[in-house]
Amino acid sequence: MTIDAWLPIGFAMPSGESVRLAQFDDVDWQIYDAEDGGRVLVAQPSLAERWLSIDLVESGALEEFALGTQTYFALTSKSGYTLAPVSSCNGPSNKSEAIAFVEAFRATRARDNTSPLNDAIYAERVSRLLPTHSLTPPLGDDVVLGSWLTGGVPVSVRSFRRLRTLVGCMGASHLADVVSRAGFATDEVVTSAIHSQSDSTSIEDSQGAKTFTLSGRPALERFMNDHVIDIIQNADRYKALGIDFPSAIVLHGPPGCGKTFAVERLVDFLGWPSFQIDASSVASPYIHETSRKVAEVFDAALKNAPAVVVIDEMESFLADRQMGAGSSHHRVEEVAEFLRRIPEAITNRVLVVAMTNRIEMIDPAILRRGRFDHVVKVDMASAAEVHSLLEKLVSELPHSGDVDLGLLSGRLAGRPLSDIAFVVREGARLAARNGKDQIDQESLTKALDDASARGDEAVARPRKIGFV
Repeated sequence: MTIDAWLPIGFAMPSGESVRLAQFDDVDWQIYDAEDGGRVLVAQPSLAERWLSIDLVESGALEEFALGTQTYFALTSKSGYTLAPVSSCNGPSNKSEAIAFVEAFRATRARDNTSPLNDAIYAERVSRLLPTHSLTPPLGDDVVLGSWLTGGVPVSVRSFRRLRTLVGCMGASHLADVVSRAGFATDEVVTSAIHSQSDSTSIEDSQGAKTFTLSGRPALERFMNDHVIDIIQNADRYKALGIDFPSAIVLHGPPGCGKTFAVERLVDFLGWPSFQIDASSVASPYIHETSRKVAEVFDAALKNAPAVVVIDEMESFLADRQMGAGSSHHRVEEVAEFLRRIPEAITNRVLVVAMTNRIEMIDPAILRRGRFDHVVKVDMASAAEVHSLLEKLVSELPHSGDVDLGLLSGRLAGRPLSDIAFVVREGARLAARNGKDQIDQESLTKALDDASARGDEAVARPRKIGFV
């Protein structure tokens, strides 16, 4: 929609900047691009006087000027500082930007604790959110912050589990720190996320160094500690021997074997920003478009290094170029883009972890040493591994002394990890449904009996719910 600008292009502001096109507007304010790369906020006197009356901005920050018979007030922002409506911002690209927004949020609320902020203007240079006179229904501060962090998704920061899936520029512990600084770290889930590295994915050895833990998958846990964590935690020692950073990794195995679970725990442990490459985020039928989106993801990761790039279903992008459908020009271009960016990422402290169910489809050039040095097979969990995971899950719940995990482990061996978690969750539901205050063997066994592996039989005989 074209904006009916108050100021003509090239109009010189009192501070010397010349305005260009108007980018945002409302009844009593407009924001213009400036020729020097910054922006200028122009407000009607009634709005500016409101900000001044409650000390949201200092009088010297607003410049009064006239155009014809109309008087305005202007707030200028140099290049590199955000000046835009909160609702139009794309969210932070790193933790520092998120903290800057939170500080502006807190400074505003210290002076004005009633005005809705969902239609406020974020003026980073003066560290304020400037409320406007918009008629849009007000949102709670928790949703305003959540929407800004996610780049527009109206989610409350109190819904931390959902929030963390939508914010890819920082790890869970850093995101929880941002939420805490804003005054919302009272939720149990948020509080536990702050300590997630020490409580759920790590333990400390006798020297105080943190070790990555992965319940139920000791071999994969050992690999991650040896080839990733130790190199990061002892960087000087490894660098002296010519190893600057962990090599890229491929995890391959059947669906449900725990690849995604392992990568999510690793990202949580590191606490670094993570960036996702998958079919839903970058795939495009247009020539050059997929390569461009892949490049953008790597560029964002390099900008926020140290960081993690997670490539899911890598066969979608990196299939053998000699195979029928993969021989088109744009597929060759996509593979070439990965070949170029993966070594660059490693050199710039970006950990690359890829996952696939079809390792035989991957282009051999990608799997050569120097790109992905480690190709790790992840099998379905054995009975011993299932037992270890069950121990962890059950130990977190009130449980009776009759629980025999050995009987359950044998029947769950070779099943997806999601089935194991489901049996414990369903067992807890059945126990509560029957008036029990502890999960017991009867409830777990009943849950396992009802949770047959999903395969051809499940498809052939789906559960029916409805009226006859």
